[in-house]
Order: sequence, then C-alpha cells, then structure tokens
Amino acid sequence: MTTMMFVNLPVTDLERAKTFYTAIGFTVNPKFTDHNASCVVVEPDHSAFMLLTREYFQTFSSRPIGDPSKEVSVSTAIFVDTRDDVDSAVTAGLAAGGTEAQEASDYGFMYQRQLTDPDGNIIEFGWMDPVAAEQGPEAFAEQQQG
Repeated sequence: MTTMMFVNLPVTDLERAKTFYTAIGFTVNPKFTDHNASCVVVEPDHSAFMLLTREYFQTFSSRPIGDPSKEVSVSTAIFVDTRDDVDSAVTAGLAAGGTEAQEASDYGFMYQRQLTDPDGNIIEFGWMDPVAAEQGPEAFAEQQQG
C-alpha cells in the first residue's frame, strides 16, 4: 500500500502561512492551492500540510476550532538528515515570523528543536543517529562505548 499523509492546519492569514512554510524549506503545490487552502509539500509523494483558512477548516467539523496560540493540541515532528538541517529549518522559521518557546533537546542519539508558526502551531524538527533509528537508542550507546 502506498500512503501519503496530509496534516490540516487552520491559519488566520493564508499568505503569511505560505511564506512561513516555504521559508522553512517546503514547497507550495499550486494545483491544490486557492483562496481557501494551500498544499505545502514536506516530502514529495509522502507528506504535506494543508494550510486552511479558519473559515474553510470549520467546514470539516461541527466542533469549534481551538486557538493553537493558547492551547496546544498537536505537535508535528519532522525528522531531517542532519543536525545542521534542524538548525537551518528553525533559523529560517524564526526569520519568517516563527518563535522558539523552549531550548533544544539533545539526547546524543537524537536532537530536536520546536518551532512555533505565526498561528501558534508547533512544528518540531529533529535528527536521529542512523544506528539509533534502525536499532534503538541502546545500540547507539553501545556504539559510543565501543
């Protein structure tokens, strides 16, 4: 089975959101972008954000939309190839209007930083050592001792 994941995010300003998400390295798919929504590709043929105006997002549910700047309901983690890629994405996001509410987490085998977009949605960038990703953190620790 081939799958593709879309994360739907309500945004208050679609153009500002597109600017932010392209600044952190993603691309807009114009075929699925209009005045209500924008498809921002994270990894081609695998994962994307659908940035939806709050009004349009509301058509998907009868439940009220929360305010991510006040209450956290989700944190989307994206793992990249290197620690430098983590830092580059967060630096670009900060320059594009994002914020970083807490310090980086460095576990040796894994490095993570949280970036909050202008609407308050949390995007977490991370890197994991390939040995730890494949075999678990204990294998990484044994590699470091040996």
